Amino acid sequence: MTNPLLELKALGQSVWLDDIDRRQLRSGQFGRLIDEDGLAGATGNPTIFEHSITHDTTYDEQMRQLLQEDKGPKEIYEALAMTDERTVADLLRPLYERTNGQDGFVSIEVSPYLAHDTASTLAEVRRFWHAIDRPNLMVKIPSTAAGIPAIRQALVEGININITLIFSLANYRQVAEAYLDALEERLAAGKDISHIASVASFFVSRVDVLVDTVLEDRMNASGESGERQKLAALQGKAAIANARLAYQEFKGLFTSPRFAALKQRGAHVQRPLWASTGAKNPAYRDVLYVEELIGPDTVNTMPLTTIERFREHGRARYSIEDNLPEAQADLARLEDVGIHYDQITGQLQEEGVQKFIDSFEKLFECIESKRKGLRS
Repeated sequence: MTNPLLELKALGQSVWLDDIDRRQLRSGQFGRLIDEDGLAGATGNPTIFEHSITHDTTYDEQMRQLLQEDKGPKEIYEALAMTDERTVADLLRPLYERTNGQDGFVSIEVSPYLAHDTASTLAEVRRFWHAIDRPNLMVKIPSTAAGIPAIRQALVEGININITLIFSLANYRQVAEAYLDALEERLAAGKDISHIASVASFFVSRVDVLVDTVLEDRMNASGESGERQKLAALQGKAAIANARLAYQEFKGLFTSPRFAALKQRGAHVQRPLWASTGAKNPAYRDVLYVEELIGPDTVNTMPLTTIERFREHGRARYSIEDNLPEAQADLARLEDVGIHYDQITGQLQEEGVQKFIDSFEKLFECIESKRKGLRS
């Protein structure tokens, strides 16, 4: 029986795990995902990290050591996370070397409290980059107005960047332009660009969650059955349409003469990464956002549950360019019913930053509680 996860690899898509958990690392589960399922990367997730610290004792020993050094919750989090990041980077390092730096990355998140502060974001990026000290590290920066210049400068300095919280095509173009600008600046300064890596993380399921909620409200408020049917037909369409159109933007930018000149000097494409790909609506197929977004030069970062479900019953096929006229039409239909693309994507980015802040606050509260428990 074939493994659908390995079929994704054959179709040009890399699978990354949206989770770093020390118990997985110690049990060998993470290594098996690499060896048996073709796992090619991982990203830190503060929500899952908080769960691991709360419900497991794996981190207790290192936390006790940090308590003896009188570290606070933020310092404890960073020490624990950076230890795991180094471990994961080392496990993925052979793949990184084997693919000449095209895969095998691990990502760590800058503090979401800094999402609107360019200088502080850059300072934290540099600190993580030097402290973790692995060539296959990526530091996550959100694609906010303040994040874009930080992304560009970090790339100029040779730091690999995972750009997060991209929802709109216009924002994606800003991200890709920042990458191309940075490569050109490095070349103009006589610096190597062949080791610079970046992914542009487009958040997927959250688009449907918000759009479907608005559609549901409109359906409940409408007294006409025809209008309700029209609105219902648009549910579950926005996220996949948005990602497919983003891939077209990617193809246009990275097959252009501008990038061709950079590619001759060793540049890698900045791959689109599909994030938030666990289906949150139980009415949808549980691997919907994997099956419908498969194509070359892409990454899908999945929760462990989604990886396991796709392994069990996923269908791998080249799908990222299916029904492109329909994708454009779906977004146009949403505009027609008063659901405006720029408003929705802007709201999603604002809410995304706040959700990251909420996750970090919960994580720090959890660490403080655990810290008190260990001390007592």
